[in-house]
Formats: sequence, structure tokens, C-alpha cells
Amino acid sequence: MVGGAGGRVRTVPPVLLALRRFPNPRLTGIGAGLFAALTMFVVACLDRLLFDSSELVYGLLFLPVSALTALWVRPADLVTAPISVPIAFAVGVFPISGGSGGFGGQTMALVTALAVHAGWLYGGTLVAGLIASVRKVAHMRARQRHLVAPGRTGTGTGQQPPVRVAEKVAGAGAPAGRAERPRASR
Repeated sequence: MVGGAGGRVRTVPPVLLALRRFPNPRLTGIGAGLFAALTMFVVACLDRLLFDSSELVYGLLFLPVSALTALWVRPADLVTAPISVPIAFAVGVFPISGGSGGFGGQTMALVTALAVHAGWLYGGTLVAGLIASVRKVAHMRARQRHLVAPGRTGTGTGQQPPVRVAEKVAGAGAPAGRAERPRASR
């Protein structure tokens, strides 16, 4: 329950309470890539053991991993989410590719599996790209609102206020902040 204006009490839906308890880490770009790659590798290993390398199970589980990667990356590293997700897909598809007979056979099976699963790969990359784009736009809007908030002059950071061009020209040889007075000619 949350107290509102005028003493009214409103209840918070249980879904929102559950979402607030959900972890909200802020991963770096490398951390998000490692999270996605490790998670997809574990998912692929479990898929191979439990579902006999089901393409559908692997593809369906790739979509939420893509979404979580894009949601958990720091705002400064948002561009890395749509890049690291396809790499994680390739890392994870290795255990379920089913190659046999040496390096050449494994490589051909991996390339074939990537080609066959291209729809899931594009779908997960699209999910990560859309979430990252929406987060970036929201971050830019929040930053813009913060910068143009009423009463903010931009000088609260300890920096000097910007000098107008007319003041710069008038006091070109004078110490900062003072304009030089014209001297009388002799």
C-alpha cells in the first residue's frame, strides 16, 4: 500500500511488487556479453541432455536471454547488447550442433546449425536491439529533462559561467572577468 495525496491509500498490484524484487544488475558491455554467452552455453548443454538438442527449445530460451542482456547492461554500454547477443547464440549452439569426426566435421555442423537457426538468431538480436534502443531514447530524454529543469543554470558544478562574446572582445587583454577601460590618448 502506498499513501497518496489527501490521505488516500492505493494498493500496488502484485505484479509490480514481484517486478521490484527482480534483480536489476547493471552489467558492463563485457559483463553482459559474458552473461549471455555463459547462459546460452548452459542452456544448450541442458537442451542436449533433457530435450535431445531441440532447436525449438534453444531458440525459445534465446529470446529471454537476449531481452535480459539488453535490460541489464549499463546505459553507457547499451550499444553492446545487440552485438554480444549473436555471439552468445553462436557460443551456445556449439553443444547442440551435433558434429562428428574432428575439427572439420564440428566446424561444418556449427556453420550449418547457425544457418538453420538464423530465424531465432535474428529474432533475439532484434529483441535486444529494440530494448536497447528504447532504453537509450528514454535515457537521453531523462538527461535532457534533467539539464533543462527549472532553476538549473549549469553553474552548480563549480565551473565558471560562460562568458559572452562581447565581454571577451572588450577585455581581450584584461584579466578574466574584467573588461579593460579605454585609456585617454595623450
